[in-house]
Amino acid sequence: MDLKEIQNLIKFVANSGVAEVKLEMDDVKITIRTTLETNVTEATYVQQLPAQAALPQAVAPQQTAPVVVNVNTETPAAAENSKFITIKSPIIGTFYRKPSPDKPVFTEVGTTIAKGDVLCVIEAMKLFNEIESEVSGKIVKILVDDMSPVEFDQPLFLVDPS
Repeated sequence: MDLKEIQNLIKFVANSGVAEVKLEMDDVKITIRTTLETNVTEATYVQQLPAQAALPQAVAPQQTAPVVVNVNTETPAAAENSKFITIKSPIIGTFYRKPSPDKPVFTEVGTTIAKGDVLCVIEAMKLFNEIESEVSGKIVKILVDDMSPVEFDQPLFLVDPS
């Protein structure tokens, strides 16, 4: 069984909806497991002939790392904004001001925040990451609209630390 046949077998098993397939031939043992919720296919290859090279193994997806808010004390050249701290997006995703559509917003302009307060949620790959403040102060401006995409290091909030 060559690599192309194994790849076709993995695709077939992933599309068929079967949870697990074990195949044993003369010189090859193959176990293919699929997870239906996330459409992830995990394949384990065991080559019993020592003369042939080992076949590649599929890599499982990893969880995201904890979210850390980047705080930048310098803002774009506006003189009146120079005393404000900019809170930037730590990840790429979709910005939400509320934890769910029927709940109130986390923060408004004029709200006093403390270190550790949740300011917003950013959805990335179906995971909702709470973005916490690393500074205390008063929200001066919210720079992003609700339910809009944000980039890494994009300014989200201006905070007056005084």
